Amino acid sequence: MKSIKTTVLVLVIIGALVFIKLKFFENRTDASKIKNTKGGSVPSSAVNVFIAKKQTFNEQIISTGTALANEDASLMPEVAGKVVKIYFSEGTFVKKNTLLVKINDADLRAQLDKIELQIKLSDQMAKRQKDLLEINGVSQEAYDIALNQANGYKSDRDLLHAQLQKTEIRAPFDGVVGLKSISEGSYVTPSSVVATIQQLTPMKIDFSVPEKYMDLVKKGDPLTFSAEGIKGAFKANVFAIEPKIDLATRTLKIRALCFDHQNKLLPGAFVKVEMTKESSNSILIPTEGLIPEQKGYKVFFYHNGKAMSGKVEPGTRTDSRIVITSGITEGDTIITTGLMQMKNEAPVKIIGSVKQ
Repeated sequence: MKSIKTTVLVLVIIGALVFIKLKFFENRTDASKIKNTKGGSVPSSAVNVFIAKKQTFNEQIISTGTALANEDASLMPEVAGKVVKIYFSEGTFVKKNTLLVKINDADLRAQLDKIELQIKLSDQMAKRQKDLLEINGVSQEAYDIALNQANGYKSDRDLLHAQLQKTEIRAPFDGVVGLKSISEGSYVTPSSVVATIQQLTPMKIDFSVPEKYMDLVKKGDPLTFSAEGIKGAFKANVFAIEPKIDLATRTLKIRALCFDHQNKLLPGAFVKVEMTKESSNSILIPTEGLIPEQKGYKVFFYHNGKAMSGKVEPGTRTDSRIVITSGITEGDTIITTGLMQMKNEAPVKIIGSVKQ
């Protein structure tokens, strides 16, 4: 019995010694290893780099827009009345000032005939009064009254001519008349739309680009565009630029003119616009060298054997390159590999260079 107790006591003591060794001596050994590791030199990371250089870059601006007629108007009468004659055929080309629709003017014609007769009589009366005045047969006042009456009738005649012109609807410009919405005998008012007229040459192309391109796009710049259902592309030139940025979309509205669309394009068509702008002072880096952050973007520069981080402003992207608008100057060495775990001022070693 005494032997068993002795054996148990020995085992307990051995177990305690083993525990103490594992608990304290091993930790010290690990700590010593860690300390030795920290005290030693950290190995350099092998990286590839890219030398920044200014180069020519073709900026590709792609947008969507709408084709519009150069001139577009709704034909509406200025006075109410019955349509007595329609002179145009739907979908045909007409010249400016061509008579398109005539509204009944019988009452105005009758008034005009009456005024013409009154003018004739009042002119004769004024002439007689003038002859009498020369021989002192009447007073100057009598002559002035007759003359003013004749001039008053002439003014009434001019007013009737103006009212008669309002009974005619004429083409405001050269263009194609659309579908008519009235017939002869219809009663129209100033709110009635008789038809529309479109001037199809040149064709306006309205589109918008992001505000970052406002310094690139200039009046006269060439562009190409295509439309749904029409084969091939059309050429146009920037005609005008809206002098403000749209606050809702942060875009700049642009209008171009296309003179040679061979009558294939119609107003309202959806178009895809492409512009190419050449810049000879752009710095492009490989896209893998750009690192997104919470508040922007950064890259790692190679400097004296270390990786140094710096903030940059990116611009347009291509398949393998990205334009840097600020933060990099020509000649800077940009690290392009091993960026996932890289830290600022970490030692690095160049093993290769990315070609331009």
